[in-house]
Amino acid sequence: MHDHTHVSSHPAQGGGSQHLPSELGLAQLLEQSQSINGLARAAAIQSTVELANLIPPTVSYESQGDTLIIGPTAIIESAAEQLTMMGSVTLLSTDGEAGTHPSLYFTRSVRVSGFLGAFEVMIESKGGESNLAAATLGRSQFDIVLDLCLSSCMSEEVPVPGYYPVGRGYPKLTQALEEIPTLKGTFDKPKYFRLDTDLCAHSSRGVKGCERCVDACPAGALSSQGSEKTGHKIEINPFLCQGVGTCATSCPTEAIHYALPNPTQTQTFVERLLANYRKHNGQAPILLFCSERHESYNVMALKQLPDNVIPVELEEIASVGIDTWFAALSNGACQVLFAVSQHMPQTILRVLNSEIDTAQRFLAQLGIETSRIELLYIESLRSSTPTLITEPLSISLGEISGNKRQRLFSCLDALAQHYPPSQVIANVPAHAPYGQVHCDSTKCTSCMSCVAVCPTRALHTDGQSPSLQFVEQDCVQCGLCEKACPEGAIELEARMNWNQQERESAKIIHQEPAAKCLRCEKPFAPQSMIDMLQSKLQGHSHFTVQAAINRIAMCEDCRVVDMFESMANDPMQQLNY
Repeated sequence: MHDHTHVSSHPAQGGGSQHLPSELGLAQLLEQSQSINGLARAAAIQSTVELANLIPPTVSYESQGDTLIIGPTAIIESAAEQLTMMGSVTLLSTDGEAGTHPSLYFTRSVRVSGFLGAFEVMIESKGGESNLAAATLGRSQFDIVLDLCLSSCMSEEVPVPGYYPVGRGYPKLTQALEEIPTLKGTFDKPKYFRLDTDLCAHSSRGVKGCERCVDACPAGALSSQGSEKTGHKIEINPFLCQGVGTCATSCPTEAIHYALPNPTQTQTFVERLLANYRKHNGQAPILLFCSERHESYNVMALKQLPDNVIPVELEEIASVGIDTWFAALSNGACQVLFAVSQHMPQTILRVLNSEIDTAQRFLAQLGIETSRIELLYIESLRSSTPTLITEPLSISLGEISGNKRQRLFSCLDALAQHYPPSQVIANVPAHAPYGQVHCDSTKCTSCMSCVAVCPTRALHTDGQSPSLQFVEQDCVQCGLCEKACPEGAIELEARMNWNQQERESAKIIHQEPAAKCLRCEKPFAPQSMIDMLQSKLQGHSHFTVQAAINRIAMCEDCRVVDMFESMANDPMQQLNY
């Protein structure tokens, strides 16, 4: 049996149950409108080719249907009566009340980890912890867990496949009891994300920096693995990943990006959608990003909104980032809205609000209405109609190329030409991946540790002189340089520099005279580094001879020559080396 599951226990992002009845599907609703904008909207959606991977990479879950139900005895026995068709049903009582089920066990503490087909359940025993599945099934894992405890055994906001935390309110017990019997067999799930470690700003040379993606994952699928000795790296557990998209939205370098489809394809789709809407005489387009898995809520929202609101259905609304939002505004969209619910996982709302906060700062600095990018709560439509903007901005860029930051800055710079910013250097939220690096020249020894760890080459050297150069546009404020500096000379400053030429150009943030070799006078190292080494090694047992101290101030070639000349003149000096 093969099936493509998309996390049946995923919290509904439209609010409440996913099964809200709707008389019309989204396509039927759009076809009903006969206004000029309504016809243009339907034509644009129909004529814009949808971009998606036809055969994405997948991971597979194997489930025999062995089910564990956790909670108070009376409740779990009642639930078990409706799951007699499962491979096996084991009950784990947390209140100690006696029951009649033949496979009823008791515990005061329980720890659950894993996913569909591979749940490890550890319970309290006399010797410490014991594996419940090993004791009851003769195998190490359960396939499915129905959790009826008020305090869930697994804390992730977005539950893993096969885990139903009914006790905390979602999903409803009726929905869980409907879905659990279908989870027997082999199930394939897409690998939602791609990770390019060459672009990742998380770690370099044992130093840890950016952790935005880890902090943004509500499913516990991302983690930092390794140590200072072996090096740290981001790992994505594909079995836990639910494709929420907040990691991709948070990633400033596009090291981690959505793959169904990829962000460039999504942005191209948005740009062409707007162009096709205008081609069919549509006016004042407003984009509404919404989740394709919650069609009934999308229909409900669009019924309350005018016909110039164009739905863009995504696997997850958090899968597109700030670059796509500004690309839409730069191609004729009057507003970019996100259909969300107050019942969405708080991490998703936090990440979206954080990114929108940064976007709105940019808009405000340009004197543009901040409401051009904002969340639209589905619940609010029941009592009021949102204020919509009907005038597009005065630019139309067309299709935008480059990586995530290049696409974003292409839009921002084009907007700045039409809407001059109130100040060239402007504040952004402290967490924003835009800003400056300051170097304290009184502390810097030009060791270039910062250059060695910089993931974007925002910090670099020209290779010709002892200077530290910096390109502000490339800096993602990951903090690797600050942590790697042994002298504490580096400091970060989050900000937005609206001067495009200054932001894109390499500027010297530290420079000093080069030390010249004592023998050949060739410049070979920063003078401060030579002074520091001579000062620290003065008096060391290996540098008691002045000649040894002097060699520190020689280039690598002259140092060898001087050493052999000295030994040739006085062979007994070999005993000193």
